[in-house]
Amino acid sequence: MGEMIKYAANGHDGTGYLSKPKSNANGKAVIVIQEWNGLNDHIKDIADRFAQQGYLALAPDHYHGVIAEEPDEAGKMFMALNIAEAEKELRGGVNLLYKETGNPVGVTGFCMGGALALFAACQNDEKVGACVDFYGIHPNVEYNWDNLKAPVLGIWAEEDDGVNPQLEGFAKELASRQHHFQFKTYPKTHHGFFNDTNPQNHDTKASQDAWDLTLYWFNKHL
Repeated sequence: MGEMIKYAANGHDGTGYLSKPKSNANGKAVIVIQEWNGLNDHIKDIADRFAQQGYLALAPDHYHGVIAEEPDEAGKMFMALNIAEAEKELRGGVNLLYKETGNPVGVTGFCMGGALALFAACQNDEKVGACVDFYGIHPNVEYNWDNLKAPVLGIWAEEDDGVNPQLEGFAKELASRQHHFQFKTYPKTHHGFFNDTNPQNHDTKASQDAWDLTLYWFNKHL
């Protein structure tokens, strides 16, 4: 459904996959942020799924054309991600979609992308209208909670020892600021359960519920 595009990203070109609704556009837009292995067909498919629901969807390519084939390679690229450059690319993508629709933009992502979605919401307060974080984690991302305006939905897996230790701190930061948020943890699921290309961890029932909840969140807050 979509195509690769270039867009202005604070002095240089960002690249990403842009998927447009065909006939049912709802005037809303969403940024879809990759997992640790890159902008692969799975992430493009999620952008297409948003477009089928009427959203203009952009999936930025933070690895600039490289897709990791093995976990070791993905881990190295994950750790080497330039957060300052990623922020420029995210801001450029948000600006593009905001200009196209005239409305605040939704941000969502998975694993590394979940952390970057929350990070983008903390950076682009006036142009980001809602955030959905799917089990987000990145050790080099720091959140400016005081700058966060968008309502936050957190989607978590019960069996996720890498991500879950941070959740109590997240909830305290949000609650202390009386920020609107909702966290949902899916029982007996593992990190990456939404990824239907990974049969080892994929959970069909939890994924469908999380998708429905994500659409509800964006429909309500954008």
